[in-house]
Amino acid sequence: MTIAPFLVAADGGGDHALALGLHPEAVIGDLDSLSKSAHEQLGARVHRITEQDSTDFAKCLRAIKAPFVMALGFTGLRLDHTLAAMTDLIRSPALVMMLAEREVIIRCPTHIALDLPAGTRVSLFPFGPVTARSTGLRWPLDGIAFAPDSRVGTSNEALGRVEITLEGAALLMLPRENLGAVLQALGVSAP
Repeated sequence: MTIAPFLVAADGGGDHALALGLHPEAVIGDLDSLSKSAHEQLGARVHRITEQDSTDFAKCLRAIKAPFVMALGFTGLRLDHTLAAMTDLIRSPALVMMLAEREVIIRCPTHIALDLPAGTRVSLFPFGPVTARSTGLRWPLDGIAFAPDSRVGTSNEALGRVEITLEGAALLMLPRENLGAVLQALGVSAP
């Protein structure tokens, strides 16, 4: 909570927060998984959005007005929920960093420069047609036509400082221990 000082939970995430001794500023969602006990504890902090055309994560992203969003707990349990969360991340105009158990995941901006240790795994997952240029990667991205139904960029390797210039929508995934480098590259300072 030192990097992102305000906690917002998506629906049943309110129960998880309370179990960890945390009290969210808000719980947002259709409330199909928030327990009655948590709802009573959180009271006016609970915000029900009944529409069923988006996920609770997407509802949160639309409601949160912040310089950046750090998303936790959206990967790992159910593959359909994980894929939906990644789709929400790619669609959101907000600056969102998703933390998985082992990765930090962002929508890759049109240009990013990351100071990474040599040997760091760098993966790029396109959500449509993507072209890119890069420096500092073992396998340069230049001249490759990426697309979800053809070429994806898994398990590339940093040689040190990496720069990527991108056209299209793609997720950039790095090992979680590189969160600081990602925050720095995106201009986010921890309080």
